[in-house]
Amino acid sequence: MEHAAEVWLVDLRQAWPVLLARAVFAVAFGLVALIWPTITLLILAWAFGIYAIIDGTIQIVDGIRRRDRPRWWIGVLLGLLELAAGVLALIWPGISAVALAAVVGAWALVTGFIEIVSAIRQRRERRRPALLLLVGLASVVAGVVILAWPVHGAVALAALVGGFAVVYGILLAVLALGLRTAAQATTEPSPAPASP
Repeated sequence: MEHAAEVWLVDLRQAWPVLLARAVFAVAFGLVALIWPTITLLILAWAFGIYAIIDGTIQIVDGIRRRDRPRWWIGVLLGLLELAAGVLALIWPGISAVALAAVVGAWALVTGFIEIVSAIRQRRERRRPALLLLVGLASVVAGVVILAWPVHGAVALAALVGGFAVVYGILLAVLALGLRTAAQATTEPSPAPASP
């Protein structure tokens, strides 16, 4: 399992735009679910499906772009799983709240676990993994709560999933902006020594 996180270990400073795009879509999806808590399950399933397809596609493209890196295929595999969850939500829009919660909960658990493993591996390499660890922990906690609490109402499911998506997206955005700052700090030329 140690090798599964290596896809996240590719120079994360270059990955900040992908993380920021994922953050924007997560927050947008979460806000749709929170702003309209009486949203029908059909619309919630569609919103999740569209989000999962976009996020999965971003992960697949990013994984393929990094195919010269070790374990690049793990990002592609995770993206394909997310893409499948999104397609399932779109082609089976009459899905029950419990079934939709199972799909979202499983996705959150898998994503969170990979992010936690990656954060632990980065710590060993003396990188700053705190935000990635926080994102992973939030995802795992949300996944456990979503799976353990069989939600039967669309309003409760919308609030639960929407709240998680907003928190997850904000944490991803903070991580992305921190990585952008780190990338800029390492690419800026050092000042020339002052001449006497």
